[in-house]
Amino acid sequence: MRKIKKHVLATALGTTLIFTSVVPAIQAEQAVQDISPWAVETLHEGEKYGVFPMEWYYDGFQSTITEERLNSLLNLTEQKIAELNLPKNGKFKPVSVKGNNTRGDIVNRLYNIIAQYDANASKDPVAYLQARQVLQGSEKGLLLDQKATTQQAVLFASRLIKDTYAQAEQGAKGVAWVVEDEDTKIYLLGSIHIGIPDLYPMHPQLTTAFNESQGLFVEANVLDPKGAEYYLEKAMFTDGTTIQDVLSEETYQKLEKVAKELEVPIEELHSQKPWSISNELSLLLTDDTFGLSTQEMSMHGIDMHFLLSAMLQQKPIYELEGVNAQFDMFDSISAEAQDQSLEEVLDSLLNPSDEKIDESNALLKEWFTSWEIGDAERFAKSFNAMEGEPSEMNTMLFGKRDEEMAKKIATVLEEDEGTYFLVVGAGHFLVDKNIRYHLEEKGYKVVPFYQ
Repeated sequence: MRKIKKHVLATALGTTLIFTSVVPAIQAEQAVQDISPWAVETLHEGEKYGVFPMEWYYDGFQSTITEERLNSLLNLTEQKIAELNLPKNGKFKPVSVKGNNTRGDIVNRLYNIIAQYDANASKDPVAYLQARQVLQGSEKGLLLDQKATTQQAVLFASRLIKDTYAQAEQGAKGVAWVVEDEDTKIYLLGSIHIGIPDLYPMHPQLTTAFNESQGLFVEANVLDPKGAEYYLEKAMFTDGTTIQDVLSEETYQKLEKVAKELEVPIEELHSQKPWSISNELSLLLTDDTFGLSTQEMSMHGIDMHFLLSAMLQQKPIYELEGVNAQFDMFDSISAEAQDQSLEEVLDSLLNPSDEKIDESNALLKEWFTSWEIGDAERFAKSFNAMEGEPSEMNTMLFGKRDEEMAKKIATVLEEDEGTYFLVVGAGHFLVDKNIRYHLEEKGYKVVPFYQ
């Protein structure tokens, strides 16, 4: 049930590059995390690195870390840093470790990971990692002899990775541009709404631009609870109509088969609109892809990362469209187009193909790689090559929306002062007559972020 044909995946991923789903955000609020408030910002960054699963938040995160967890954390941290291919320190000699899972012993083990690359590494692991701000104490001191909790070990590892990538001036670059006038600058970043650990940490130049900006622009703030309420309202029939009334007999029969395989009573879908069912079933295409669940890939999404970062830094968040407007667009699709879209997804779920899913995964991997190395031309070539026949869906996703968003960006340039960071689906910067095109038509010069 997790396999889907390439042409359907292309359509769904094209939508993913444009629309941010509120569904993962709703799901993310259903469990209670056992973390310290002061640690949230570091953990938010660190969880993207792929060195620990987010399930740890809900299972003894404040308790003493187990040997199994610690070994996993340290091994993955070492792999993440090794991906930088830094030159080796020929004078490095590892310090001894006791393996007693104390804070001090974890410091020594982390030192042995990083000092093998740093020719300027101090021979004192504690002083060295304090200087790198990986080891941070409290009013009680460093507590080196105290057993480390899972949270403490994760914080150490996350800080080490972020610092190492920053020192090396490496990290995912993203597809980014800059537009400005005499008193306003806007960084433009193309997003992928799902992601993988390879996209983190981001290049320090990109994170610095965000940190120094005074506000974040997005297509829609999916973390606004009112958006979730509107989604639930808009996605349901309220006049007595049922899904069976609006679908062709053939499509409805296929929906019954899929519901049965998913062990979902068909009655639970009767009040839901076709576009909503189609979008939710499409989420199956990313489940367990690249070793991550659908929710994990959503939480690794670029715009989700910056939305959460803006909230943690208390930056204002501005919407170019808004969740309500996006769901209104979905709801405006004709009954025939909704039926066709849903039928394509159902066909792919009922008739999976290993070959097609491998091709589709390769396509998604290509997008991730292009984003990671900051190659907008490569991304555009891949994205535009998968574009299918003209359809009502494609007409809705592109064209007029790009023009309208460019108008709003131009208004900010004309009326506001300061520096802003803008994140929208990468497709809006890559298709024909995209946002950049419309801004340049208005006389603005849009230049690459990395020059």
